[in-house]
Amino acid sequence: MTASSSAGRAFAVVLNSQAGRGLARRRWPELEALLRARGFSYSLIEAASGPEALARVRALPPGVAVLAVGGDGTVGALLPALVGTWRPLGVVPLGSGNDYAGMTGLKAGDFAAALDRLAGRPRPVDVLEGEIVAGDWAGERRFLLNGLGLGFDAQVNEAALRAPPRLPGFGRYLWGALGTLGRLRLGRAEVTVDGQVLYGGPSCLVAVMNGTRYGGGFLISPRSDAGDGRLDAVVGGALGRGGVLRLMGHVLRGTHLGQPGVFYSAGQEVTVRWDRPTPLHLDGDAAGRATEVRARVCPGALLLFGPGQD
Repeated sequence: MTASSSAGRAFAVVLNSQAGRGLARRRWPELEALLRARGFSYSLIEAASGPEALARVRALPPGVAVLAVGGDGTVGALLPALVGTWRPLGVVPLGSGNDYAGMTGLKAGDFAAALDRLAGRPRPVDVLEGEIVAGDWAGERRFLLNGLGLGFDAQVNEAALRAPPRLPGFGRYLWGALGTLGRLRLGRAEVTVDGQVLYGGPSCLVAVMNGTRYGGGFLISPRSDAGDGRLDAVVGGALGRGGVLRLMGHVLRGTHLGQPGVFYSAGQEVTVRWDRPTPLHLDGDAAGRATEVRARVCPGALLLFGPGQD
């Protein structure tokens, strides 16, 4: 289903009514009114599942842009239909974390700013392609906008799912982090970037990022630029509970790179090997345990309506 803006561009508006624990569904009438006020004649894709939404986007005619209303998970579910197709994507962030939209300067619920971007020219941005080489989901490949993580941050991601419902995305992640500290276990990891060993030894976490943040605002990769054709690898080394707690404080401010026990590099391909099955997340989605994952950058593979475009 499509919509036409006053500028004549056709859109498919994809609403994930479950995003943000139902926030997207509750705020939809307000967004709908603004779309109409701005001259959009639109129809709505409100699918019962991610695969259904993906199938309907894949079936759209050429030249139709997509407006995703939801969070990081909503956008991620649509990426297979968008990467490499030159079908432009706009985002109205109404999820729990909204990390990728936040990196581009969009705030959750700021409908005016989100729709302003649709009048501009979309620009190409990078996408991360992650592959689970060995693990519970061996053979799984997925396009990611933010990134993937193994170890402590993936354990936190799992724990955050059990957080009190009243907490927002950032609060849920923080709740999960504090609860996970007591169960911290280090494994031995080897991280290579473009074939060169970045780190080998005991590790609390490894993050491979295209975006800058996860968990609703933790700046795990402050140097990331989704338009530079590179991925960023951040490794927490042999840190105990106190060290991880201090690391979390730095990550909140994005000041951890260069701190003792933190290792960083950037490149086009990153491989992570762990000595035992270790929790893994892909753009915040739990992906079982893994012992080897590989990530590569897909430069400029997605067209995105972003800030400061003509």
